[in-house]
Amino acid sequence: MAAPGVSVVFLLLVVAPAASAVPFIVLHGIGDECGNDGLASFTEMLGVWSGSKGYCIEIGRGAWDSWLMPLQEQANSVCKKVKEMKELSEGYNIIGLSQGNLIGRALIEYCDYGPPVKNFISIGGPHAGTASVPLCGSGFLCILIDNLIKLEIYSDYVQAHLAPSGYLKIPTDMEDYLKGCRFLPKLNNEIPSERNATYKERFSSLENLVLIMFQDDAVLIPRETAWFGYYPDGAFSPVLPPQETKLYTEDWIGLKTLDEAGRVKFVSVPGGHLSISRKDMKKYVVPYLMPDDSSKQSLRRNLSN
Repeated sequence: MAAPGVSVVFLLLVVAPAASAVPFIVLHGIGDECGNDGLASFTEMLGVWSGSKGYCIEIGRGAWDSWLMPLQEQANSVCKKVKEMKELSEGYNIIGLSQGNLIGRALIEYCDYGPPVKNFISIGGPHAGTASVPLCGSGFLCILIDNLIKLEIYSDYVQAHLAPSGYLKIPTDMEDYLKGCRFLPKLNNEIPSERNATYKERFSSLENLVLIMFQDDAVLIPRETAWFGYYPDGAFSPVLPPQETKLYTEDWIGLKTLDEAGRVKFVSVPGGHLSISRKDMKKYVVPYLMPDDSSKQSLRRNLSN
C-alpha cells in the first residue's frame, strides 16, 4: 500500500511547479539564433532547473537580422510575437543575452498592451551603450574599422542598416549621438524634451532586475555598461558606477527607484562576454525563474544534486 502513496507524492512534486510556474523567454544576442544548439541547450537547461517553461524568441530571420535589422524593428517584431503567445498572457520573465537585453527592455518599456514582465535577468547587456562595435576585437584593422564607422555611425543610412549603431555611444560625440542615434536615447529616456514617464513607470514595476556583468568582458566597452555604468559625457575616463550616472541620479527610467526598493541585483561573474558557468546560472538566474514559494524547496534540492 505504500507504493501508490509515494507515486502520488512524486507526481504532485513534478506537476505542481509546472502548474504554478511563470514562463520565461530568452532573447539572444547579435550573430546568434534560436536554432543554434548552444542557445537551444541553454533554454532547455534553465527550464529543467527552474521547473518553468522557456521559449527562445527569434528575432526576424535570426543571425542575419540581428546584425542588419534596426533595433526598433527588432523590438516591434518581438513585441508582436509576445502578444500573440497565449502562454505568456498572465505574465512572464525575460532572460536577455547581450544585445537581446535591449530588446527585452523595449518590451518592458513600450510594448503597449503586452503581457506583464515580472523578472528581468540581464546577462552581459549594453544598457548604457558601448563605445566600440561589438565583436570587433583588437588590433590595427579593428581600430581602423571602428574609426571609420564612428565617422558616420549616426547617419541615417548606418542607423537603418547596422543594428549595433543603435546603441553605439561615443562619449566625446554626445551631440550627434542624441541627435542621430535612433534607439538607445529613446530607450534610456536621455532626451529631455522627449522623456516618457510611462517608460519609467513600467520599468520600475519589475519585481526583480538582475544585472550580470562579466569581469573579463572585452566585447562591451566599458564592461560596466552591463550595470548601467558608463563614461561621463565628453571623456573616455573614468568609468562611472551606475549610481553616479545621470540616468540613475535623475531616475530617467526608474533604475534608482528599483534599486532603492531593493529590487536590483548587481552581479559580477568571472569570464569573458557571455561565458557564464552552469554554477553561476544556477546561483544567479534560476532562482528568479522558479515557481511560487511552495514549490521552491523541491526544486532547490534538485539543483543541489
